[in-house]
Amino acid sequence: MTSATPGTADFTNLYRMHLATLKQRADEALARGGFDHLVVPSGTLHYQVFDDRDYPYAVNPQFKAWLPLTRVPNSWLVYTPGQRPKVIFHQPFDYWHVVPDAPSGWWVEHFDIHIIRKPEEALALLPKPAARCAILGEPLSALGAAPGECYTPNNPEAVVNYLEYHRSYKTPYEIALMREAQRLGVRGHRAAEAAFREGQSEFGIHMAYCSSVGQDLGELPYNNIVALNEHNAVLHYTELGRTPPAQSRSFLIDAGASFHGYASDITRTYAMDTAGEFQALIDAVDAAQIGMANGVRAGADYKQLHIDAHLTLMGILKDFGVITVSPEAALATGVSAAFFPHGLGHPIGLQVHDVAGFAETDRGGKIPRPPGHPYLRMTRVLEPGMVVTIEPGIYFIDMLLQEVKQNGHAASVDWSRVDAFRPYGGIRIEDEVLCTQGDAENLTRPAFAAI
Repeated sequence: MTSATPGTADFTNLYRMHLATLKQRADEALARGGFDHLVVPSGTLHYQVFDDRDYPYAVNPQFKAWLPLTRVPNSWLVYTPGQRPKVIFHQPFDYWHVVPDAPSGWWVEHFDIHIIRKPEEALALLPKPAARCAILGEPLSALGAAPGECYTPNNPEAVVNYLEYHRSYKTPYEIALMREAQRLGVRGHRAAEAAFREGQSEFGIHMAYCSSVGQDLGELPYNNIVALNEHNAVLHYTELGRTPPAQSRSFLIDAGASFHGYASDITRTYAMDTAGEFQALIDAVDAAQIGMANGVRAGADYKQLHIDAHLTLMGILKDFGVITVSPEAALATGVSAAFFPHGLGHPIGLQVHDVAGFAETDRGGKIPRPPGHPYLRMTRVLEPGMVVTIEPGIYFIDMLLQEVKQNGHAASVDWSRVDAFRPYGGIRIEDEVLCTQGDAENLTRPAFAAI
């Protein structure tokens, strides 16, 4: 599989090949489900409960798989095998809000495009009867009420299973978009580290990140995790304290960016004292993470990579005097899960936690997690074209460490060493890695090296 060089991608040609792949997948999915047409609404705006404001709009991932459009509610994609695909593009008459620009870009030449001014105008353009359509979307996207013209998303299992399973295999076009998302995210990470070194608050660091990336909460793929000191021990810390701590000791940022619907997901941890012991622990985790990322190879079982990560991280804690038992003993007794409580990573692409991480086949079925590892988000064997995150972590979480004591394993931990590291919260390092026919290809580290 070839991939485009960052910043030089020929999206026009890459998209043409991508669309051909999507058509082939849709043909097979429709055949399996017994449908004639694939119909995908982009999604709708809807009010917040007991309010007159809309929830933030999030485009249907099945829609943006076909089109680099993320801000066009009430639009539709229609594909019928053997026919030119159709886009029903909602461009309302509206002086209250910004109206979407006319369709343009590398995708338009491949579609018949129909402009509608009102959502209900789509009814005349959707294939009939509705019962012959596989309609993929949320219930609120339903349109029409007349017999044969009620387009309520049915999300047929056979169709969804096939399409989501094969989304695991990224096309060169998708890889090129994901590289650009990496570049944007890394730009923000550099700005965030600088803000941390300046002594800014979590909120100030967050704002520096958003300003550098050029995206806010409505555009970012997920809420930024920006944590200082002990807050690093909260896995999804998103509170964004407005006041800088008296002393900034450590900083963990888990933040990404979006590019035409594709997400990046990057995590780094920093120590203010770059010559201290916590920095040494960061360096050890960073080196281990590079080794884990290099293990993303065709035929590797992601479950085993996760287990191996536990052993590696416990080896680090043994070296730093935090645990007193072997890595194997720490894993067997559950002590390792107190320090590394989440999974090694997850698939990524159109969604941060992309689909089909547990899929047994493209017809369904689920590959279970290993016993004792309930938060692992992927259990498949790696194949070329898959992109996964590798995000090992070591944390000092009082709640989980108390459970170690309650479970009779207090002697497995040197609690004075825990006390020494507790003020720093924890460490997580996360890259995105492409599985190829040969060596793993880290998509994140080259972006850091370039900025």
